[in-house]
Amino acid sequence: MSHINDSTAARRIREILDQDSFVELGAYVTARSTDFGAASEEASSDGVVTGYGTIDGKLVYIYAQDPEIFGGSVGEMHAKKIRRLYAFAVKMGAPVIGLIDCAGVRLAEATDALFAFGSLYREQALASGVVPQIQAVYGLCGGSLAVSAALADFTFMEKDAKLFFHAPNAISGNTEAELDTASAEFRSEESGTADFVGTQEEIAAGIRALVGILPSSNDDDDTYGDCEDSLNRLVPEVVQASGAGVLRAISDDGFVCEPGQHYGCSVTTAFIRLNGCTVGAIAAASGEVCFRGIEKAARFAKFCDAFSIPLLTVVNSAGFEKTLCNEKRLPQAVAALINAYAEATVPKVTLLNGTAHGLLANVFAPRAVADIVYAWPNAELALIDAGAAVKILYASELEKAENKTAFFEEKKAQYLEKQGSAMSAAKRGYVDDIIAPETTRKRVIAAFEMLFTKNEEIPAKKHGTV
Repeated sequence: MSHINDSTAARRIREILDQDSFVELGAYVTARSTDFGAASEEASSDGVVTGYGTIDGKLVYIYAQDPEIFGGSVGEMHAKKIRRLYAFAVKMGAPVIGLIDCAGVRLAEATDALFAFGSLYREQALASGVVPQIQAVYGLCGGSLAVSAALADFTFMEKDAKLFFHAPNAISGNTEAELDTASAEFRSEESGTADFVGTQEEIAAGIRALVGILPSSNDDDDTYGDCEDSLNRLVPEVVQASGAGVLRAISDDGFVCEPGQHYGCSVTTAFIRLNGCTVGAIAAASGEVCFRGIEKAARFAKFCDAFSIPLLTVVNSAGFEKTLCNEKRLPQAVAALINAYAEATVPKVTLLNGTAHGLLANVFAPRAVADIVYAWPNAELALIDAGAAVKILYASELEKAENKTAFFEEKKAQYLEKQGSAMSAAKRGYVDDIIAPETTRKRVIAAFEMLFTKNEEIPAKKHGTV
């Protein structure tokens, strides 16, 4: 490493990479502009350490902004160094990790810095879906940098870090004391920009774990590993589980990595391991689904498809939340998820482990897009709830019945059997097999093994518009 090996930026890099693996690039680059007292010798490396190294032997490119030099602000050469790193990453097929601690665009360089930032956005956008992009926010990440964080595939935030498009006090009628829209809590729970929140040590461990389970690029699947967990392990505990609990029960050794855990909690998005392979999982848990969960699922599904990661969908939900906020956003969010599933050509397995009624049954990887659909014996797949259906279909008879309760329960059971049960769906070809819950792990693994060589193409087009 260069002469700045004791800087905050360099220490953060070393904490993430394998010991002694970092090789710095551009250590002697300095700012070209000396206007407004910005002397080049005061900006060694132009406030950003860039280079490459390994994580568990896997090549990664990494940069870290140095808050000790011009506050880590982005100048022309600063952005140029990061762009060069992206060029390397795309050519070599390796993830890019950015460690953010930045005061913003360097005012002294004005338009040079501004347009350098614009070219950095382009590099990030073009690299999307080619190599994984991970960012971690340690200090300030405001304005232009907030957009960069959103362009990344996964974003970590230190607990005391600040990420904002507009500073809280700049928002009319708001102050930081009332609602800190720059806080890690807000960004992880309300805006969804931050996928993980933790200490500096937890961030380093989280990045290492994430890199270990992701492909290096869209052309290089190096996620396969040995599986010491039994492929035939029964999971009786899965019956009482929901969402992430179901995924933890069936995953190799209970491994679950859950981006966006605190955002849109009605839907779980997670990476799990099945027979040593990385699988993306989307679980609509019991309760009603909100637009945030749908948006999160759509983005996650697109990421998995871009990097050829198989998709498992687990469905058990009472429907969609009926609120004004959801009414505004649900149509667009649902359309985006339907589009993501339809365009995904990776192996797709769906498990119905509870209730799936109406539109929701057509949103979460239904028969129309899934390769294999399994259902537990007690699963319900119907147009509407059986009780609601009986009240509509037998309204007059129900009114005249001597024992309304007995009549209602009788007709409800009949409707479930004929139109709402897992068996009725299987008879119509909407379910491939009804499986015992405790066999879920081995049946899902077997399905993905069968689908390993899947080769599918969607209609030729430049790109979708949803």
